[in-house]
Amino acid sequence: MEQPRRKPNRLKDYDYSTAGAYFITICTKDRKSLLWEDVGASIARPAAVRLSPYGHIVDQAIRQIPAHYPAVLLENYTVMPNHIHLLLRIDTDPDGQALDAPTISQVIQQMKGIVTKRIGWPIWQKLFHDHVIRNERDYLKIWEYIEYNPIRWKEDCFFIDEGTDEQCSPLHPYD
Repeated sequence: MEQPRRKPNRLKDYDYSTAGAYFITICTKDRKSLLWEDVGASIARPAAVRLSPYGHIVDQAIRQIPAHYPAVLLENYTVMPNHIHLLLRIDTDPDGQALDAPTISQVIQQMKGIVTKRIGWPIWQKLFHDHVIRNERDYLKIWEYIEYNPIRWKEDCFFIDEGTDEQCSPLHPYD
C-alpha cells in the first residue's frame, strides 16, 4: 500500500545557514506533556513555570546553542509542556557579511541529540517546523507569541486535554 506523501516543510532552494531570524517549533513525541511539572493542576499557568527534570535538561540544551554555534544567537525561547519555541538568529560580522554558520537543521539536530543523550531516550518528534522571519513586524509578532505562549497554554493549539483525545494538528500555530 502506498504511503501518503509528506508536504515539504522547508522553503525550496532556501539556504538555512543564511543570516537572518528563524522561528522554530519542536514537539515532543506523541505530544506528551513531559517538560512541565503538574501541567493540569491549575486553571491557569502559575506565575513561574516549574520545569520537570526533562524540562530542565531541554532548557539547558537550548541555552547552550550559542556556545556550540557562536554565529547563532538565541533571541527568545519558551519551554512548553509538550513543545518548545525558539527564536534564533544567524548573525553577520560588522561589515554585514554572513558568518560561517551551520544550517538551522544542524543546530536543531544537535540540540535534540544532546537532550536525547542526557535523558537516555528520544523525547522528540522526528521533524520540526520552521518559519523564516521576513521583517521587523514579523519578528515582533513572533517574539510576543513566544513570550505569552505559556500564559495562554490552555488556548494553545498544542494543548492536549489528558482526559480526552482532543487536540489540534496544524503545521504551526503561528502560520
